[in-house]
Amino acid sequence: SVPSHLSEKHSFFSPVTTLYTRFSQWRRSLDLPNPGTVENLQKEVKLTHLTNFMFDGAKADLTKSLSMVPAFQVTHSFSLGSQTAPPAYNFGAVYATNSVFLQGSVDHEGNVNARCNRGWSEHFISKMQAQLSHQPGHSMLQLEQDYQGQDYALNFKAVNPSPSDLSGIYIGSYFQSVTKNLALGFESLYQRQSPELTEFATSYLAKYTGTKKDWIATAQTTYWQKLSDKVEVAADLQVIAAPSRRDAIATLGAKYDLRMSTFRAQLDSTGKVSALLEQRFVPTFAFLVSGEVDHFKNAAKVGVGVMIESSNLTPEEMGAPPQPQII
Repeated sequence: SVPSHLSEKHSFFSPVTTLYTRFSQWRRSLDLPNPGTVENLQKEVKLTHLTNFMFDGAKADLTKSLSMVPAFQVTHSFSLGSQTAPPAYNFGAVYATNSVFLQGSVDHEGNVNARCNRGWSEHFISKMQAQLSHQPGHSMLQLEQDYQGQDYALNFKAVNPSPSDLSGIYIGSYFQSVTKNLALGFESLYQRQSPELTEFATSYLAKYTGTKKDWIATAQTTYWQKLSDKVEVAADLQVIAAPSRRDAIATLGAKYDLRMSTFRAQLDSTGKVSALLEQRFVPTFAFLVSGEVDHFKNAAKVGVGVMIESSNLTPEEMGAPPQPQII
């Protein structure tokens, strides 16, 4: 028989567990989608605009695949002639399986970057990023824990945490789908530079996705729309409201995906017009050309680059059908 004290505890918590079970069943019956992470809130806009793709001068990326299962590849990157950065060389490597992702790089000055993702389950992922630099104040360590629920996302980050005095930057976010189209959430930041100097801030998030998932609008003043299978447009408004400066920058961009090429164009309120063309002549060779004109400063930038991919794998190892033998 069940001991009396356990029976009393069960009867005491029974209403709570019953309420939680009914609430969970009600949530599942709504069939709400996962809203995605806060980090990817503006993913579509960033992939459309040129901010993360623009370059000037000359660059070359040489990639060699050494294995497909598990995935393992190395990359040599060269850049020179830039108006904003000195010539540089970078060596990188990527290793990936179904549950582990490792990425590392080192440049010609000895600066090291590392990234590690470990998926413990379909919903639970631990992440780590590190940067080691010989320049004071440029080294960094970021620890991150991500949980993807059925209709919500939880995330916690710690940047340069110190166990001794709890200094560092701590960021937590929660994103919840309230309908099939609307998701609401918040992100809080706690910065502790020293025991005497702390700062706390919270920002609120909202994301509305079209029923056909062909357009997305966010409370962070961004808008993205897929006009067709090959054309995407995006708009972004950045507002700077500092005590010493109040400003706003509006950006409008478009991306065209053709059969063997991708073209991006962008215009912003500071008078900058920029464009980037990525042309693939064969799947393993791409040529890039970029340009930017600043009408207010009467300045211009031009960049050219190549991306070459090679592999010592057989067609069967790369997943291609074997070629017939001619006798």
